[in-house]
Amino acid sequence: MNTLPALGAHPTAGADLGRAETREVLDGATFDLLVVGGGILGTSVAWHAAQSGLRVAMVDAGDFAGATSSASSKLVHGGLRYLQTGAVKLVAENHHERRVLARDVAPHLVNPLTFYLPVYKGGPHGAAKLGAGVFAYSALSAFGDGVGRVISPAKAAADNPGLRTENLKAVAVYGDHQMNDARMAVMTVRAAVEAGAVVLNHAEVTGLRFTRGRVSGAELKDRLDGTEFGVDARLVLNATGPWVDHLRRMEHAGAAPSIRLSKGAHVVLRRKAPWRAAMATPVDKYRITFALPWEDQLMLGTTDEAYEGDPGEVRATDADIDQILDEAAFSIRDEHLSRDLITYAFAGLRVLPGGPGGVESAKRETVVSEGRGGMLSVAGGKWTTYRHIGRTVLKRLATLPGAPLSDDMQPVSLLPRRLPLPGVANPSAVAHRLLVDREPGARFDPRTARHLATHYGSLSFEIARLVAEDPSLGERVHPDGPEIWAQVVYARDHEWAYTADDVLRRRTTLTVRGLDTPEVRAKVTEVLGDRAS
Repeated sequence: MNTLPALGAHPTAGADLGRAETREVLDGATFDLLVVGGGILGTSVAWHAAQSGLRVAMVDAGDFAGATSSASSKLVHGGLRYLQTGAVKLVAENHHERRVLARDVAPHLVNPLTFYLPVYKGGPHGAAKLGAGVFAYSALSAFGDGVGRVISPAKAAADNPGLRTENLKAVAVYGDHQMNDARMAVMTVRAAVEAGAVVLNHAEVTGLRFTRGRVSGAELKDRLDGTEFGVDARLVLNATGPWVDHLRRMEHAGAAPSIRLSKGAHVVLRRKAPWRAAMATPVDKYRITFALPWEDQLMLGTTDEAYEGDPGEVRATDADIDQILDEAAFSIRDEHLSRDLITYAFAGLRVLPGGPGGVESAKRETVVSEGRGGMLSVAGGKWTTYRHIGRTVLKRLATLPGAPLSDDMQPVSLLPRRLPLPGVANPSAVAHRLLVDREPGARFDPRTARHLATHYGSLSFEIARLVAEDPSLGERVHPDGPEIWAQVVYARDHEWAYTADDVLRRRTTLTVRGLDTPEVRAKVTEVLGDRAS
Protein backbone atom coordinates (compact mmCIF):
# COMPACT_ATOMS: atom_id res chain seq x y z
CA MET A 1 0.00 0.00 0.00
CA ASN A 2 1.29 3.44 -0.93
CA THR A 3 1.67 5.97 1.82
CA LEU A 4 1.08 9.70 1.76
CA PRO A 5 4.07 11.85 0.92
CA ALA A 6 5.06 14.35 3.56
CA LEU A 7 3.27 17.63 3.20
CA GLY A 8 5.90 19.71 4.92
CA ALA A 9 6.33 21.18 8.36
CA HIS A 10 4.07 24.20 7.82
CA PRO A 11 0.75 23.52 9.55
CA THR A 12 -1.21 24.60 6.48
CA ALA A 13 1.11 23.09 3.91
CA GLY A 14 -1.85 21.30 2.36
CA ALA A 15 -3.45 24.66 1.67
CA ASP A 16 -0.28 25.89 -0.01
CA LEU A 17 0.07 22.97 -2.44
CA GLY A 18 -0.58 23.81 -6.07
CA ARG A 19 -3.32 21.96 -7.92
CA ALA A 20 -0.90 19.80 -9.90
CA GLU A 21 0.96 18.74 -6.75
CA THR A 22 -2.30 18.04 -4.93
CA ARG A 23 -3.50 15.89 -7.82
CA GLU A 24 -0.23 13.92 -7.66
CA VAL A 25 -0.73 13.31 -3.94
CA LEU A 26 -4.32 12.18 -4.51
CA ASP A 27 -3.40 10.00 -7.48
CA GLY A 28 -0.37 8.38 -5.90
CA ALA A 29 -1.64 7.01 -2.59
CA THR A 30 -4.37 4.86 -1.12
CA PHE A 31 -6.47 6.72 1.40
CA ASP A 32 -8.51 5.29 4.22
CA LEU A 33 -11.42 7.58 3.43
CA LEU A 34 -12.39 9.57 0.34
CA VAL A 35 -15.05 12.17 1.09
CA VAL A 36 -16.90 13.33 -2.01
CA GLY A 37 -18.53 16.69 -1.30
CA GLY A 38 -17.13 19.67 0.58
CA GLY A 39 -20.23 21.15 2.17
CA ILE A 40 -21.58 21.05 5.72
CA LEU A 41 -21.37 17.27 5.98
CA GLY A 42 -18.22 16.57 3.99
CA THR A 43 -16.06 19.16 5.71
CA SER A 44 -17.15 18.03 9.18
CA VAL A 45 -16.53 14.35 8.43
CA ALA A 46 -13.13 15.10 6.84
CA TRP A 47 -12.13 17.20 9.86
CA HIS A 48 -13.16 14.61 12.43
CA ALA A 49 -11.85 11.64 10.44
CA ALA A 50 -8.44 13.28 10.05
CA GLN A 51 -8.39 13.98 13.79
CA SER A 52 -9.02 10.28 14.39
CA GLY A 53 -5.84 9.33 12.51
CA LEU A 54 -7.38 8.22 9.22
CA ARG A 55 -5.75 9.18 5.92
CA VAL A 56 -8.44 11.40 4.43
CA ALA A 57 -9.00 12.91 0.99
CA MET A 58 -11.85 15.29 0.21
CA VAL A 59 -12.93 16.53 -3.22
CA ASP A 60 -15.74 18.72 -4.48
CA ALA A 61 -16.99 19.26 -8.02
CA GLY A 62 -17.32 22.97 -7.32
CA ASP A 63 -15.96 25.16 -4.55
CA PHE A 64 -16.06 24.17 -0.91
CA ALA A 65 -19.55 25.06 0.34
CA GLY A 66 -20.15 26.38 -3.16
CA ALA A 67 -23.80 25.32 -3.30
CA THR A 68 -26.37 24.98 -0.52
CA SER A 69 -23.86 25.11 2.34
CA SER A 70 -23.15 28.78 1.55
CA ALA A 71 -26.81 29.52 0.79
CA SER A 72 -28.24 29.03 4.26
CA SER A 73 -30.01 31.52 6.51
CA LYS A 74 -26.62 32.04 8.27
CA LEU A 75 -28.09 31.02 11.62
CA VAL A 76 -26.65 28.97 14.47
CA HIS A 77 -29.80 28.39 16.47
CA GLY A 78 -31.72 26.08 18.73
CA GLY A 79 -34.82 26.03 16.55
CA LEU A 80 -37.61 27.92 18.31
CA ARG A 81 -40.29 26.49 16.03
CA TYR A 82 -39.32 22.92 17.01
CA LEU A 83 -40.89 23.59 20.42
CA GLN A 84 -44.24 23.77 18.67
CA THR A 85 -43.91 20.08 17.75
CA GLY A 86 -42.78 19.10 21.24
CA ALA A 87 -39.18 18.41 20.19
CA VAL A 88 -37.77 19.63 23.50
CA LYS A 89 -34.78 17.26 23.50
CA LEU A 90 -33.84 18.35 19.98
CA VAL A 91 -33.94 22.04 20.94
CA ALA A 92 -31.79 21.38 24.01
CA GLU A 93 -29.23 19.48 21.90
CA ASN A 94 -29.17 22.27 19.33
CA HIS A 95 -28.61 24.83 22.08
CA HIS A 96 -25.69 22.82 23.40
CA GLU A 97 -23.99 22.74 20.00
CA ARG A 98 -24.73 26.43 19.49
CA ARG A 99 -23.08 27.35 22.78
CA VAL A 100 -20.01 25.22 22.06
CA LEU A 101 -19.57 26.84 18.65
CA ALA A 102 -20.03 30.35 20.02
CA ARG A 103 -17.82 29.99 23.09
CA ASP A 104 -15.15 27.42 22.30
CA VAL A 105 -14.95 26.34 18.66
CA ALA A 106 -15.54 29.51 16.66
CA PRO A 107 -16.16 32.64 18.75
CA HIS A 108 -14.44 34.60 15.96
CA LEU A 109 -17.05 33.42 13.45
CA VAL A 110 -20.27 32.97 15.46
CA ASN A 111 -21.94 36.11 16.78
CA PRO A 112 -24.83 36.60 19.23
CA LEU A 113 -28.01 37.99 17.74
CA THR A 114 -31.17 39.21 19.46
CA PHE A 115 -34.45 38.19 17.83
CA TYR A 116 -37.78 40.03 17.94
CA LEU A 117 -40.94 38.03 17.32
CA PRO A 118 -43.80 40.48 16.68
CA VAL A 119 -47.38 39.72 17.73
CA TYR A 120 -49.98 41.41 15.56
CA LYS A 121 -53.72 41.65 16.07
CA GLY A 122 -55.31 38.74 14.27
CA GLY A 123 -51.97 36.93 13.93
CA PRO A 124 -51.53 33.16 14.23
CA HIS A 125 -50.14 33.31 17.80
CA GLY A 126 -50.99 35.34 20.88
CA ALA A 127 -48.58 37.30 23.07
CA ALA A 128 -49.02 34.98 26.07
CA LYS A 129 -48.23 31.87 24.03
CA LEU A 130 -45.15 33.38 22.39
CA GLY A 131 -43.97 34.86 25.67
CA ALA A 132 -44.14 31.43 27.30
CA GLY A 133 -42.43 29.93 24.24
CA VAL A 134 -39.43 32.24 24.28
CA PHE A 135 -39.06 31.82 28.04
CA ALA A 136 -38.98 28.03 27.66
CA TYR A 137 -36.58 28.40 24.74
CA SER A 138 -34.16 30.48 26.80
CA ALA A 139 -34.50 28.06 29.72
CA LEU A 140 -33.39 25.19 27.45
CA SER A 141 -30.23 27.17 26.73
CA ALA A 142 -29.66 27.61 30.49
CA PHE A 143 -30.45 31.32 30.00
CA GLY A 144 -27.06 31.74 28.34
CA ASP A 145 -28.50 34.44 26.09
CA GLY A 146 -30.70 36.10 28.67
CA VAL A 147 -34.29 35.41 29.61
CA GLY A 148 -36.92 35.24 26.89
CA ARG A 149 -39.47 37.96 27.52
CA VAL A 150 -42.09 40.25 26.00
CA ILE A 151 -41.44 43.96 25.37
CA SER A 152 -43.59 46.86 24.20
CA PRO A 153 -44.01 47.86 20.54
CA ALA A 154 -42.43 51.24 21.33
CA LYS A 155 -39.24 49.64 22.67
CA ALA A 156 -38.98 47.33 19.66
CA ALA A 157 -39.56 50.18 17.18
CA ALA A 158 -36.82 52.23 18.83
CA ASP A 159 -34.33 49.44 18.09
CA ASN A 160 -35.70 48.61 14.64
CA PRO A 161 -37.13 51.76 13.03
CA GLY A 162 -38.29 49.73 10.04
CA LEU A 163 -40.71 47.71 12.19
CA ARG A 164 -44.34 48.00 11.15
CA THR A 165 -46.25 49.09 14.28
CA GLU A 166 -49.84 49.16 12.98
CA ASN A 167 -51.87 46.59 14.96
CA LEU A 168 -48.69 45.50 16.78
CA LYS A 169 -49.69 44.22 20.22
CA ALA A 170 -46.37 43.10 21.68
CA VAL A 171 -42.94 41.72 20.76
CA ALA A 172 -41.39 38.54 22.17
CA VAL A 173 -37.59 38.58 22.54
CA TYR A 174 -35.07 35.73 22.55
CA GLY A 175 -31.41 35.15 21.74
CA ASP A 176 -29.63 33.04 19.12
CA HIS A 177 -26.49 33.35 16.95
CA GLN A 178 -25.51 33.85 13.33
CA MET A 179 -22.40 33.33 11.22
CA ASN A 180 -20.96 33.62 7.73
CA ASP A 181 -21.50 30.09 6.44
CA ALA A 182 -18.91 30.31 3.64
CA ARG A 183 -16.19 31.45 6.06
CA MET A 184 -17.16 28.70 8.50
CA ALA A 185 -16.70 26.16 5.71
CA VAL A 186 -13.28 27.48 4.69
CA MET A 187 -12.05 27.39 8.28
CA THR A 188 -13.32 23.82 8.69
CA VAL A 189 -11.48 22.78 5.52
CA ARG A 190 -8.36 24.43 6.89
CA ALA A 191 -8.80 22.55 10.17
CA ALA A 192 -9.12 19.27 8.26
CA VAL A 193 -5.91 20.02 6.34
CA GLU A 194 -4.06 20.91 9.54
CA ALA A 195 -5.14 17.50 10.85
CA GLY A 196 -3.66 15.83 7.76
CA ALA A 197 -6.43 15.73 5.14
CA VAL A 198 -5.66 16.32 1.44
CA VAL A 199 -8.33 18.41 -0.29
CA LEU A 200 -9.15 19.66 -3.76
CA ASN A 201 -12.08 21.71 -5.00
CA HIS A 202 -13.29 22.03 -8.61
CA ALA A 203 -12.60 18.30 -9.00
CA GLU A 204 -15.58 16.36 -10.33
CA VAL A 205 -16.17 12.65 -9.82
CA THR A 206 -16.79 11.16 -13.27
CA GLY A 207 -16.99 7.54 -12.14
CA LEU A 208 -16.33 5.16 -9.27
CA ARG A 209 -13.56 2.58 -9.00
CA PHE A 210 -14.46 -0.98 -8.01
CA THR A 211 -12.43 -3.87 -6.64
CA ARG A 212 -14.25 -7.23 -6.52
CA GLY A 213 -17.58 -5.45 -6.60
CA ARG A 214 -16.75 -2.98 -3.82
CA VAL A 215 -16.31 0.74 -4.34
CA SER A 216 -12.58 1.41 -3.96
CA GLY A 217 -12.11 4.97 -5.14
CA ALA A 218 -13.16 7.43 -7.81
CA GLU A 219 -12.21 8.77 -11.21
CA LEU A 220 -11.98 12.56 -11.27
CA LYS A 221 -11.65 15.44 -13.69
CA ASP A 222 -10.12 18.79 -12.80
CA ARG A 223 -12.80 21.24 -13.94
CA LEU A 224 -10.29 24.07 -14.25
CA ASP A 225 -7.89 22.53 -16.75
CA GLY A 226 -9.48 19.21 -17.74
CA THR A 227 -6.82 16.96 -16.20
CA GLU A 228 -8.11 13.47 -15.42
CA PHE A 229 -6.85 11.53 -12.41
CA GLY A 230 -8.10 9.16 -9.74
CA VAL A 231 -8.13 8.42 -6.02
CA ASP A 232 -7.94 5.01 -4.38
CA ALA A 233 -9.64 4.63 -1.00
CA ARG A 234 -10.64 1.86 1.35
CA LEU A 235 -13.98 3.59 1.85
CA VAL A 236 -15.84 6.28 -0.10
CA LEU A 237 -18.30 8.61 1.61
CA ASN A 238 -20.91 10.27 -0.59
CA ALA A 239 -21.65 13.67 0.98
CA THR A 240 -22.75 15.46 -2.17
CA GLY A 241 -25.95 16.98 -0.83
CA PRO A 242 -28.55 17.47 -3.59
CA TRP A 243 -26.43 15.22 -5.85
CA VAL A 244 -26.34 12.29 -3.41
CA ASP A 245 -28.58 10.08 -5.57
CA HIS A 246 -26.54 10.93 -8.68
CA LEU A 247 -23.47 9.39 -7.06
CA ARG A 248 -25.49 6.47 -5.69
CA ARG A 249 -26.52 5.64 -9.26
CA MET A 250 -22.82 5.49 -10.20
CA GLU A 251 -22.52 2.77 -7.59
CA HIS A 252 -25.72 1.00 -8.70
CA ALA A 253 -27.67 2.18 -11.74
CA GLY A 254 -30.91 0.91 -10.24
CA ALA A 255 -30.59 2.70 -6.89
CA ALA A 256 -33.97 4.05 -5.83
CA PRO A 257 -34.28 7.75 -4.94
CA SER A 258 -33.45 8.33 -1.28
CA ILE A 259 -34.08 12.05 -0.89
CA ARG A 260 -36.27 14.93 -1.97
CA LEU A 261 -35.36 18.56 -2.25
CA SER A 262 -36.84 21.77 -0.93
CA LYS A 263 -35.74 25.15 -2.22
CA GLY A 264 -35.02 27.97 0.19
CA ALA A 265 -34.47 31.43 -1.31
CA HIS A 266 -33.21 34.64 0.30
CA VAL A 267 -32.99 38.30 -0.68
CA VAL A 268 -30.33 40.75 0.51
CA LEU A 269 -31.03 44.50 0.61
CA ARG A 270 -29.17 47.65 1.58
CA ARG A 271 -30.30 48.89 4.97
CA LYS A 272 -31.99 52.29 5.22
CA ALA A 273 -31.89 52.29 9.03
CA PRO A 274 -30.11 50.44 11.85
CA TRP A 275 -31.37 46.95 12.68
CA ARG A 276 -30.27 46.18 16.21
CA ALA A 277 -32.25 42.93 16.30
CA ALA A 278 -33.36 40.28 13.86
CA MET A 279 -37.03 39.77 13.12
CA ALA A 280 -38.75 36.37 13.17
CA THR A 281 -42.29 36.96 11.98
CA PRO A 282 -44.95 34.20 11.96
CA VAL A 283 -46.45 33.94 8.47
CA ASP A 284 -48.96 31.30 9.50
CA LYS A 285 -49.31 28.70 12.25
CA TYR A 286 -46.16 26.84 11.14
CA ARG A 287 -43.92 29.12 9.07
CA ILE A 288 -41.69 32.02 10.10
CA THR A 289 -40.07 34.60 7.84
CA PHE A 290 -36.77 36.15 8.91
CA ALA A 291 -35.35 39.63 8.54
CA LEU A 292 -31.70 39.41 9.61
CA PRO A 293 -29.07 42.13 9.92
CA TRP A 294 -26.11 40.50 8.18
CA GLU A 295 -22.84 41.88 6.78
CA ASP A 296 -24.16 45.46 7.08
CA GLN A 297 -27.14 44.44 4.95
CA LEU A 298 -30.67 43.17 5.60
CA MET A 299 -31.30 39.55 4.62
CA LEU A 300 -34.86 38.29 4.14
CA GLY A 301 -36.22 34.77 3.74
CA THR A 302 -36.79 31.98 3.39
CA THR A 303 -39.05 29.97 1.12
CA ASP A 304 -39.82 26.25 1.44
CA GLU A 305 -41.11 24.54 -1.69
CA ALA A 306 -40.49 21.25 -3.46
CA TYR A 307 -37.75 21.35 -6.11
CA GLU A 308 -37.36 18.75 -8.86
CA GLY A 309 -35.01 20.46 -11.30
CA ASP A 310 -31.25 20.32 -11.80
CA PRO A 311 -29.58 21.15 -8.46
CA GLY A 312 -26.90 23.05 -10.35
CA GLU A 313 -29.52 25.41 -11.78
CA VAL A 314 -31.28 26.42 -8.57
CA ARG A 315 -31.71 30.17 -8.19
CA ALA A 316 -33.97 32.77 -6.65
CA THR A 317 -36.70 33.52 -9.19
CA ASP A 318 -38.80 36.66 -9.50
CA ALA A 319 -41.65 34.72 -7.91
CA ASP A 320 -39.41 33.81 -4.96
CA ILE A 321 -38.38 37.44 -4.53
CA ASP A 322 -42.01 38.59 -4.68
CA GLN A 323 -43.01 36.04 -2.04
CA ILE A 324 -40.15 36.99 0.27
CA LEU A 325 -40.87 40.72 -0.01
CA ASP A 326 -44.62 40.18 0.46
CA GLU A 327 -44.06 38.08 3.59
CA ALA A 328 -41.51 40.53 4.96
CA ALA A 329 -44.13 43.28 4.60
CA PHE A 330 -46.11 41.67 7.42
CA SER A 331 -43.72 43.33 9.87
CA ILE A 332 -41.46 45.70 7.86
CA ARG A 333 -42.39 49.08 6.45
CA ASP A 334 -42.65 49.29 2.66
CA GLU A 335 -39.87 51.87 2.22
CA HIS A 336 -37.36 49.30 3.51
CA LEU A 337 -38.46 46.68 0.97
CA SER A 338 -38.00 48.51 -2.32
CA ARG A 339 -36.60 46.35 -5.13
CA ASP A 340 -34.12 49.19 -5.75
CA LEU A 341 -32.45 48.22 -2.46
CA ILE A 342 -31.78 44.60 -3.49
CA THR A 343 -28.08 43.80 -3.79
CA TYR A 344 -28.27 40.03 -4.13
CA ALA A 345 -30.69 37.10 -4.18
CA PHE A 346 -29.75 33.46 -3.78
CA ALA A 347 -31.26 30.02 -3.24
CA GLY A 348 -30.16 26.66 -1.85
CA LEU A 349 -31.65 23.20 -1.55
CA ARG A 350 -32.59 21.42 1.65
CA VAL A 351 -31.91 17.70 1.40
CA LEU A 352 -34.81 15.88 3.04
CA PRO A 353 -35.54 12.17 3.55
CA GLY A 354 -37.77 10.65 0.90
CA GLY A 355 -41.35 9.88 1.87
CA PRO A 356 -44.96 11.00 1.66
CA GLY A 357 -46.32 14.42 2.50
CA GLY A 358 -45.18 17.93 1.68
CA VAL A 359 -41.63 19.14 2.12
CA GLU A 360 -42.73 21.62 4.77
CA SER A 361 -43.62 18.72 7.09
CA ALA A 362 -40.61 16.51 6.27
CA LYS A 363 -38.18 15.82 9.10
CA ARG A 364 -34.93 17.83 9.06
CA GLU A 365 -32.65 14.91 9.89
CA THR A 366 -29.42 13.34 8.71
CA VAL A 367 -29.68 9.95 7.01
CA VAL A 368 -26.74 7.56 6.58
CA SER A 369 -27.09 4.59 4.23
CA GLU A 370 -24.79 1.96 2.70
CA GLY A 371 -25.01 0.96 -0.96
CA ARG A 372 -24.53 -2.48 -2.46
CA GLY A 373 -20.94 -1.56 -3.37
CA GLY A 374 -20.09 -0.51 0.17
CA MET A 375 -20.21 3.26 -0.41
CA LEU A 376 -21.68 5.21 2.46
CA SER A 377 -24.07 8.05 1.62
CA VAL A 378 -24.95 10.76 4.10
CA ALA A 379 -27.61 13.38 3.46
CA GLY A 380 -29.27 16.20 5.37
CA GLY A 381 -27.69 18.49 7.93
CA LYS A 382 -27.34 22.03 9.19
CA TRP A 383 -24.55 24.25 10.44
CA THR A 384 -25.73 24.35 14.06
CA THR A 385 -25.13 20.63 14.55
CA TYR A 386 -22.48 20.01 11.90
CA ARG A 387 -19.84 18.94 14.45
CA HIS A 388 -22.27 16.45 15.98
CA ILE A 389 -23.07 15.06 12.53
CA GLY A 390 -19.36 14.59 11.80
CA ARG A 391 -18.90 12.62 15.01
CA THR A 392 -22.03 10.55 14.30
CA VAL A 393 -20.75 9.55 10.86
CA LEU A 394 -17.35 8.73 12.35
CA LYS A 395 -19.01 6.35 14.84
CA ARG A 396 -20.72 4.68 11.91
CA LEU A 397 -17.37 4.25 10.15
CA ALA A 398 -15.98 2.55 13.24
CA THR A 399 -18.77 -0.01 13.38
CA LEU A 400 -19.01 -1.03 9.72
CA PRO A 401 -19.25 -4.79 9.09
CA GLY A 402 -15.78 -6.29 8.90
CA ALA A 403 -14.33 -3.26 10.73
CA PRO A 404 -12.38 -1.98 7.68
CA LEU A 405 -11.27 1.23 9.43
CA SER A 406 -11.73 0.73 13.16
CA ASP A 407 -8.21 -0.59 13.78
CA ASP A 408 -6.69 2.52 12.20
CA MET A 409 -8.71 5.22 13.95
CA GLN A 410 -9.02 6.67 17.39
CA PRO A 411 -12.43 6.07 18.98
CA VAL A 412 -14.72 9.08 18.74
CA SER A 413 -14.89 9.19 22.53
CA LEU A 414 -11.16 9.97 22.67
CA LEU A 415 -11.26 12.90 20.22
CA PRO A 416 -11.14 16.47 21.58
CA ARG A 417 -14.74 17.49 22.22
CA ARG A 418 -14.33 21.22 21.68
CA LEU A 419 -11.38 21.58 19.35
CA PRO A 420 -11.38 25.17 18.03
CA LEU A 421 -11.29 26.14 14.40
CA PRO A 422 -8.20 27.98 13.09
CA GLY A 423 -8.04 31.63 14.07
CA VAL A 424 -9.96 31.21 17.32
CA ALA A 425 -9.73 34.49 19.23
CA ASN A 426 -11.78 37.25 20.78
CA PRO A 427 -12.69 39.34 17.71
CA SER A 428 -12.85 42.57 19.73
CA ALA A 429 -9.27 42.04 20.93
CA VAL A 430 -8.11 41.23 17.38
CA ALA A 431 -9.76 44.36 15.99
CA HIS A 432 -8.12 46.46 18.70
CA ARG A 433 -4.69 45.04 17.87
CA LEU A 434 -5.20 45.72 14.17
CA LEU A 435 -6.03 49.32 14.95
CA VAL A 436 -3.16 50.11 17.33
CA ASP A 437 -0.25 47.88 16.29
CA ARG A 438 0.62 49.65 13.05
CA GLU A 439 2.18 53.02 12.31
CA PRO A 440 -0.38 55.85 12.56
CA GLY A 441 -0.28 56.54 8.83
CA ALA A 442 -0.74 52.90 7.89
CA ARG A 443 -3.43 51.72 10.29
CA PHE A 444 -6.54 49.88 9.18
CA ASP A 445 -9.74 51.86 9.38
CA PRO A 446 -12.15 50.58 12.06
CA ARG A 447 -14.59 49.06 9.60
CA THR A 448 -11.93 46.94 7.90
CA ALA A 449 -10.34 45.97 11.23
CA ARG A 450 -13.67 44.76 12.59
CA HIS A 451 -14.44 42.91 9.36
CA LEU A 452 -11.12 41.08 9.41
CA ALA A 453 -11.45 40.18 13.08
CA THR A 454 -14.93 38.67 12.66
CA HIS A 455 -14.07 36.70 9.50
CA TYR A 456 -10.52 35.49 10.21
CA GLY A 457 -9.96 35.85 13.94
CA SER A 458 -6.24 35.77 14.76
CA LEU A 459 -5.50 34.85 11.13
CA SER A 460 -6.13 38.56 10.50
CA PHE A 461 -2.54 39.15 11.54
CA GLU A 462 -1.36 37.07 8.58
CA ILE A 463 -3.33 39.40 6.31
CA ALA A 464 -1.87 42.40 8.14
CA ARG A 465 1.63 41.08 7.40
CA LEU A 466 0.80 41.00 3.69
CA VAL A 467 -0.12 44.67 3.91
CA ALA A 468 3.07 45.48 5.83
CA GLU A 469 5.06 43.87 3.01
CA ASP A 470 3.03 45.56 0.25
CA PRO A 471 1.00 48.60 1.40
CA SER A 472 -1.00 48.59 -1.85
CA LEU A 473 -2.72 45.45 -0.58
CA GLY A 474 -4.29 47.56 2.16
CA GLU A 475 -6.44 49.39 -0.38
CA ARG A 476 -10.15 48.64 -0.51
CA VAL A 477 -11.30 46.25 -3.23
CA HIS A 478 -14.38 48.49 -3.59
CA PRO A 479 -14.70 51.83 -1.83
CA ASP A 480 -18.12 50.93 -0.41
CA GLY A 481 -17.02 47.66 1.21
CA PRO A 482 -14.62 46.74 4.03
CA GLU A 483 -12.55 44.19 2.07
CA ILE A 484 -8.95 44.90 1.08
CA TRP A 485 -6.79 43.39 -1.67
CA ALA A 486 -4.70 41.44 0.85
CA GLN A 487 -7.76 39.24 1.39
CA VAL A 488 -7.84 38.34 -2.29
CA VAL A 489 -4.16 37.38 -2.21
CA TYR A 490 -4.70 35.42 1.00
CA ALA A 491 -7.69 33.60 -0.50
CA ARG A 492 -5.59 32.69 -3.54
CA ASP A 493 -2.57 31.45 -1.60
CA HIS A 494 -4.12 29.92 1.54
CA GLU A 495 -7.85 29.34 1.02
CA TRP A 496 -8.18 27.37 -2.24
CA ALA A 497 -9.71 30.27 -4.20
CA TYR A 498 -9.32 29.70 -7.94
CA THR A 499 -12.20 31.60 -9.56
CA ALA A 500 -13.60 35.08 -9.18
CA ASP A 501 -16.75 33.66 -7.58
CA ASP A 502 -14.67 31.74 -5.05
CA VAL A 503 -13.29 35.08 -3.89
CA LEU A 504 -16.22 37.44 -4.39
CA ARG A 505 -19.09 35.31 -3.10
CA ARG A 506 -17.47 32.95 -0.59
CA ARG A 507 -14.08 34.19 0.69
CA THR A 508 -15.36 37.79 0.89
CA THR A 509 -18.75 39.53 1.04
CA LEU A 510 -18.40 41.64 -2.11
CA THR A 511 -21.12 39.82 -4.05
CA VAL A 512 -23.72 39.91 -1.29
CA ARG A 513 -23.09 43.64 -0.94
CA GLY A 514 -23.65 44.15 -4.66
CA LEU A 515 -20.04 45.31 -5.12
CA ASP A 516 -18.72 42.70 -7.58
CA THR A 517 -18.69 45.16 -10.47
CA PRO A 518 -17.14 44.20 -13.83
CA GLU A 519 -14.07 46.24 -12.88
CA VAL A 520 -13.70 44.49 -9.51
CA ARG A 521 -14.27 41.08 -11.09
CA ALA A 522 -11.63 41.75 -13.76
CA LYS A 523 -9.05 42.87 -11.20
CA VAL A 524 -9.74 39.87 -8.94
CA THR A 525 -9.31 37.56 -11.94
CA GLU A 526 -6.01 39.27 -12.70
CA VAL A 527 -4.80 38.73 -9.12
CA LEU A 528 -5.79 35.09 -9.27
CA GLY A 529 -3.74 34.77 -12.44
CA ASP A 530 -3.88 31.47 -14.24
CA ARG A 531 -5.88 29.94 -11.38
CA ALA A 532 -9.00 31.86 -12.42
CA SER A 533 -11.55 30.58 -14.88
